[in-house]
Amino acid sequence: MIYNEKNDQRSLIGKNGAFSGDGVFPVGRIAAWYEANKRDLPWRRNTNAYYIWVSEIMLQQTRVEAVKPYYARFLSNLPTVADLAACPEDKLIKLWEGLGYYSRVRNMQKAAMLVCGQYGGQIPTDKVELLKLPGIGEYTAGAIASIAGGRPVSAVDGNFLRIITRVTADDRDIMSQKFRREITKLLDDSLAGVPEVIPGDFNQGMMDLGAGVCLPNAQPLCDVCPLADICLAHLDGEERKYPVRKEKKPRRVEKHTVLLVRDGDTVMIRKRPESGLLAGMYEFPWLEGSPSQKEILSAVEEAGLTPLQIREVGPARHIFSHIEWHMEGYEIRIASASAEKKWIAADKNELEERYAVPSAYRKYLEYLFQGQRTKNS
Repeated sequence: MIYNEKNDQRSLIGKNGAFSGDGVFPVGRIAAWYEANKRDLPWRRNTNAYYIWVSEIMLQQTRVEAVKPYYARFLSNLPTVADLAACPEDKLIKLWEGLGYYSRVRNMQKAAMLVCGQYGGQIPTDKVELLKLPGIGEYTAGAIASIAGGRPVSAVDGNFLRIITRVTADDRDIMSQKFRREITKLLDDSLAGVPEVIPGDFNQGMMDLGAGVCLPNAQPLCDVCPLADICLAHLDGEERKYPVRKEKKPRRVEKHTVLLVRDGDTVMIRKRPESGLLAGMYEFPWLEGSPSQKEILSAVEEAGLTPLQIREVGPARHIFSHIEWHMEGYEIRIASASAEKKWIAADKNELEERYAVPSAYRKYLEYLFQGQRTKNS
């Protein structure tokens, strides 16, 4: 890294001409590379701000290939921002089921309501206005503003930070907000200084470069990288040294005993609280810790049901960003449930089409459905 002596701050100026003397990033080189190498993705076939917004929110914490069917289904059911604003909550969560991080879609609906009420149903493409909407942060606002609105703003995400820290051999913590602000300003200034470059092409080019060439958890494909000749990490043979980030705190472990309470072909579920983790979704009843079978049967009786038999189903584990669930499952067969039952009885079709059940329970859903397939075969 070379320091800019004029202001005594780190400057993105590479020793081999990576950047010009005023610290401008080579945005034109990335845009040209993108034009020749861009991926064919459904949300790139137009510049509709709503479609771009939906795709960007879905792509947070989710792989591109996994998003494609969800994106198609979501827009088929909710083709406009007005449809999203008016969608019943259970349907909305069901459409999102499997993508996780459900606060994302709830915030989307809140934002859609504001768009319909304050922006005449038109999603703004000015970054400042976009940042006023729930669930839209710096990255998403930059993506929508640049791709849908052609605004000269960057959309800095992990791909950008990885590429830039390698190109400049910058060992600062990429989780630092100060560092991210500096990178965003550098790229925004670079885009403003090169008006012939389409901002959306540059941002999507950096996304594609990070996804397919400057890889995060493998040796980067430097032989096909358009920045290889100016990348300090590559020239020093230290690509994997960057980016640098502080270690995260260990996740909190929670132990749950999951109850598959069955009455014939139905199973009991309940709705989670309207706030907090997995808010408003449906789950199998569970108990904290590792209760005995006697304690499990007592809990079923307290719910107004009559248990007939119990058997172990086995363990499962699910990892959230800050919590791990370590689960043990039990199947409890019951006598016919009374009308006053505490929980909701749902059959296979209802679990698939009506009730949104978190993917944390995938193993137990598969167990239930496999049992029905075996019975019906």
